[in-house]
Amino acid sequence: MKKIFDMPGCNFEAANEAEQWCRDRNIAVGAISRGSPRGLMCGDYVIAKWRQLNDSERQQLDGTMTGDMRHGPVTIELHGEESDYPIKAFDEPLSAYAETDT
Repeated sequence: MKKIFDMPGCNFEAANEAEQWCRDRNIAVGAISRGSPRGLMCGDYVIAKWRQLNDSERQQLDGTMTGDMRHGPVTIELHGEESDYPIKAFDEPLSAYAETDT
């Protein structure tokens, strides 16, 4: 699947929208490295810059984010269809993660 984010005239707005779309679906986004793709992987991961990933690691990715991160457009390409990446549901309310005094 391919999804394009374009917010003309706003610095990093397209990239921010693309990153939020990924967060909503529990897709980790790799670090920015100018002129290189950003790796995408389903789950809770920290993904290095593209130039620091070897061929094997690149093949394990679920997709990539490309484009002009500052000015847009930004394109997400993932294996499969958009329905394969639903918005994650929260089973517990956010208050369950609040600190408590006990």
